[in-house]
Amino acid sequence: MNEAHWHLVVNHLPIIFPIVGVIVMVTGIVSKSEAVKRTSLLIFIIGALAAIAAINTGEGAEEIVEKISGVSENYIEAHEESAETFSILSYILGGLSLLGLWASFKKKSFSNILNTITLVFALVVLFFGKETGTTGGEIRHTEIRSGNNDSKIDNQNTDEKDDD
Repeated sequence: MNEAHWHLVVNHLPIIFPIVGVIVMVTGIVSKSEAVKRTSLLIFIIGALAAIAAINTGEGAEEIVEKISGVSENYIEAHEESAETFSILSYILGGLSLLGLWASFKKKSFSNILNTITLVFALVVLFFGKETGTTGGEIRHTEIRSGNNDSKIDNQNTDEKDDD
């Protein structure tokens, strides 16, 4: 397996784990179950670890994909920028989740507020995860490219040519 293959294997996990974590957290909040809320926090932490794997396999994947005819460097760059933001947010979500676990086990009074903050932040992370997944898919899947993104990429191409 080359790095592009590894990237394809792990790149969905940082998006899937927060989705599952949100569902579990909502279930824990509604059922008022500390065990379920803790489970969701662990899922968010695993998602942050998966983001580390995805970002670390991305460079190697880029080196391989750049050599494929018909692949635009601009789509790769857009994905890379989106992935960097998503990764940082995923790491922050993992950190919030660690803090939430600590607060839960220590039975801190702010534990429930922290769970709510973590849930809201997880929704923000999911928005950026969707953006990252879409820009990654656009590299090879022309059928999912929207007119807005094509215009943005075309403008980048024009700007780069003007700089030459």
